[in-house]
Formats: sequence, C-alpha cells, structure tokens
Amino acid sequence: MARLTFLDWPVLRQLRGADPTGRGSAVTSATTRETVPRTVTADGVVDSICPYCAVGCGQRVFHKDGRVVQIEGNPDSPVSRGRLCPKGAASQQLANSYLRQTTVRYRPPYATRWEDLELDVAMDMIADRFIEARRAHWQDEDEQGRPLQRTMGIASLGGATIDNEENYLIKKFFTAAGAIQIENQARI
Repeated sequence: MARLTFLDWPVLRQLRGADPTGRGSAVTSATTRETVPRTVTADGVVDSICPYCAVGCGQRVFHKDGRVVQIEGNPDSPVSRGRLCPKGAASQQLANSYLRQTTVRYRPPYATRWEDLELDVAMDMIADRFIEARRAHWQDEDEQGRPLQRTMGIASLGGATIDNEENYLIKKFFTAAGAIQIENQARI
C-alpha cells in the first residue's frame, strides 16, 4: 500500500478537486471505488419466493459457487414489486446459516440419539404412516348409516410460512385423503 502524502489528505483532495462540497468523489476512498456489488460477481440468479410469511413476496437469489451470496426483492413480482420486509431481506442468513439442517434427522422410538436418514427412506416412512393412520381411523358412515367418508387419524397443522398456493394444495390433498382437521395461520 502506497504511503499517503500531505496532498492526499481528504480535505485537501476535496478543495483542489472537482468536488469542493465533499459530497462525491472527494470523500470516496480507494477501497470504496474498488468495491463491486455481490450481484455483479454472482454465477447466476434464480427467482424465488420469500419463506417467512404467507404474502409470497418475490425474491431474486444470487448464487456463486453453490452458495447464496445475495437476496433482493424481485421487481417483476406483482405481490411485492421488488420490496422485501427486514426478515425477507435477511433471508440470506437463513440459507447460509451453519445451524441449518441439510439432512433428514430421525430419532427412533425410545432412542436417545438422532440419526441421519436418506430422503427416500424418510419419505417412504412418512407415506406408510400416513396410509396406515388413514386406514386405521377411516369412517365410512355414522351410527345412523349416513355416509361420512372421512378419517379422524390425520390432521394438518400448518403455519403462515407457506404461501397461498401451497396452502391451497395442502387443503386439497388432505381433503382428498379424507381428513377434516385442517388448520393453518394463513386461512384468516
């Protein structure tokens, strides 16, 4: 790094340059001039939806070397028009957190430790349990012989962190499976 001379002092640079008021290039350091946005050096960008609430704000996710480097509001989104709330703007921290679980974790009954499972194995376990609960608690008709066609062994309790389209699909899926106990925060 070159040694600064007396003439390189910011006030003198300001007075002798094209920026006497000190609001532009005179007060910009060399480090600031060399800084480029993370979005310029990204390998690519994908459109996404903010994961925090049911509003469904559009996001542009910039990535480099398989890692999220920047998340911004998507100006093409009719929902948010390029704006994000503070949580949505900070969702890069959610994607890059060292605490984020990236594997399926399972604790068998009576076990004291969690173990990793393959995704296919976990999905098969969930499907088997879903089908068994539906079958074991299925009700064709009530005491008077009126048709019910429902199960009381399955319920859905969702949060507001999924958007309206996902809530719609979940409602359709659980209704088709015969469940009647379907609830989430976004329904109001």
